[in-house]
Amino acid sequence: MSFPIMRHRRLRGTAGIRGMVRETVLNVLDFIQPIFVTYGTGVKNEISSMPGVYHFSLDTLKEEVDEIAALGIPAVLLFGIPETKDAIGSSGFAEDGIVQEATRLIKQWYPELLVVADTCLCEFTDHGHCGMVHTHTVNGVVHGDVLNDASLELLTRTAVSQAKAGADIIAPSNMMDGFVQAIRTGLDENGFEHVPIMSYSVKYASAFYGPFREAADSAPQFGNRKTYQMDPANLREAIREADSDVLEGADMLMVKPALAYLDVIRTIRDQFDLPLVAYNVSGEYSMVKAAAQQGWIDEQAVVLEMLTGMKRAGADIIITYFAKDAARWLRGG
Repeated sequence: MSFPIMRHRRLRGTAGIRGMVRETVLNVLDFIQPIFVTYGTGVKNEISSMPGVYHFSLDTLKEEVDEIAALGIPAVLLFGIPETKDAIGSSGFAEDGIVQEATRLIKQWYPELLVVADTCLCEFTDHGHCGMVHTHTVNGVVHGDVLNDASLELLTRTAVSQAKAGADIIAPSNMMDGFVQAIRTGLDENGFEHVPIMSYSVKYASAFYGPFREAADSAPQFGNRKTYQMDPANLREAIREADSDVLEGADMLMVKPALAYLDVIRTIRDQFDLPLVAYNVSGEYSMVKAAAQQGWIDEQAVVLEMLTGMKRAGADIIITYFAKDAARWLRGG
């Protein structure tokens, strides 16, 4: 046999060697666990399309937060389902809103646990869109336009109210043009210049959000979100979106979804030096859960491989509904 012979298998021969030369390592500190909080008492209801994920009322929330904290997961992402909705999503920026109340409780229980507040209006508006809309009816069919600049004021009020309640990080997900600048200005003017913005910079109009729409009761009542969320076919546009957010003062960038957009994660990682977040969204979660329940895949192996792929693509932080499971698996539990 001629030489030199490149024997790559030498570094794969034992678990010890493989671990020593491993290039990408998952860590529990990489994860953010989403939580859905709702009104009422005694509520812990499993979301039918997301096995293992629940709606929690404020009086049942502590059990979930206790588990997250005990696993060493450093942060939670809060979504709220209010008791009432209206055209402007006023319960989203109310002082006693569901997210604000949950934030206060979590910071009281675990001051060091980071609370990331999703800043959007879709869960709080009666029309299900992420901002104010102007509607008109044509031949009995309701049509609507999402008003960009008018929505910025409401989104800023929401962000400020979340910061006042104790949120450590504001995560605006609405995809309005100029939302980072508007929210940054509002936070600074109200004494929250120290609160970072984790921007949903690159958020696609994705079919992978289906289960979340059930979980957050946020499906649009007319039309869709394609006029403000990105076309899944576009990559160069993602760079423009992220660049705008950097110029407007974002502290972290996000790509959402993650699994079908690993090329986008890598592109944003190569173009920008801010911390990068990947959102492993509800549809990605539910597909794996469904296949695992059928016995078609090894859930633990698939999930850890999937999350490793997101980190290998360039993500520093991963928002995932698998955070608790992954934390247990990584420590051998």
